[in-house]
Amino acid sequence: MSITAERKSELISEYAKANGDTGSPEVQIAILTQRITNLTEHFKTHKKDNHSRRGLLKLVSKRRRLLDYVKSKDEARYRDLIGRLGIRR
Repeated sequence: MSITAERKSELISEYAKANGDTGSPEVQIAILTQRITNLTEHFKTHKKDNHSRRGLLKLVSKRRRLLDYVKSKDEARYRDLIGRLGIRR
């Protein structure tokens, strides 16, 4: 259910603003999106896993808060990010 270290480093290098940037909202949102995608696949086979479903809802709300922050700071950056990640809204 979690992402591999290689995939996480790929996401960091793809969405980082500068070298070694792991804390920018874009990187955090990309990592959260990958974790949400993995959990969504998990629920296709484990429909009654309500404990993990609670964690999924927490991840989604955290991503939403980060997206709202990016939108409040720079609308163009927000639109570019959701376009690159394929997030609806």
